[in-house]
Amino acid sequence: MKYSIRTRFMLGMIFLFLIILILSVFSGYYMNKLSNKTDAILKENYLSVVYAREMSEGIMNINQELTTCFLTKRNPDSLKISKYLNSINQFLVSEKNNITEPGEDKLVSDFETGYIEFQDSVVRILESHKTVGGLIYLQNKAGDLYQQLLLLSKMNGKALEIKTDDAKATSKSALTQMTVLATLCFLIGMSFTFSFASYFNQRFFQLYNGIKELVSSNYDQRLFFDGKDEFHEISLLLNEMAEKLKINKQKMSVTLLDDHTKNLTLKDVDELKKMLFKIKTIEEQAAALISKFEKK
Repeated sequence: MKYSIRTRFMLGMIFLFLIILILSVFSGYYMNKLSNKTDAILKENYLSVVYAREMSEGIMNINQELTTCFLTKRNPDSLKISKYLNSINQFLVSEKNNITEPGEDKLVSDFETGYIEFQDSVVRILESHKTVGGLIYLQNKAGDLYQQLLLLSKMNGKALEIKTDDAKATSKSALTQMTVLATLCFLIGMSFTFSFASYFNQRFFQLYNGIKELVSSNYDQRLFFDGKDEFHEISLLLNEMAEKLKINKQKMSVTLLDDHTKNLTLKDVDELKKMLFKIKTIEEQAAALISKFEKK
């Protein structure tokens, strides 16, 4: 199949572009995979740890407010306590929508049941049913809830640690695979670039030397290029030109030899002038061509 120089350059650029595209696709794949693992850690286990911590602080603040009010014999701040209860309810709803680990749903369900009892006790105390027994029950209930939230936090903390290690392993594996792939693509690209450049450099050098020999009146010089590209066509033209120059030179030599034995006619002189003019024109064209190659 015949490929022009322009086609060869275009195919070479497409090949290099494909190598870059392969690296980009695999890089994006591994980055997306690692990103998904990281997002899962942040959206699931980390948020559960945050919810457990916020609910623990809310229960502790409520218990501290009621205990302090009972000891100082003042009325509790119902607005503050109501704010804590609403906050705990919101975090509880968020946690119920963020169940990820085995057994977490049961732990949250048990906590919700105990929290409802705790909330009812708080409401009764706010309604001025402040008794020592009620306060002790409230403290015991708060302790149980705190332990459940501690288990919830540890469960998600352990999962967070495991998934983080998994993300690190994935990152390390992706780095190794990308290093191997990048090295392979680099070697292929370098090999292709070297062979691609050598192909054209060799032909330009042969073409340059061939034209230089013709300028030096070495008309026996011939160029031979494999393939059917523009270099091959140029070599055929140069070989044809060299052959014509050689024939014209031989004719001129014969004419000059005959000139020693007989007088030249006017027609012979005109033909000789035409041959000299053709040779001079061809040599000037060749000189201009070789000058262009030297500048490049």
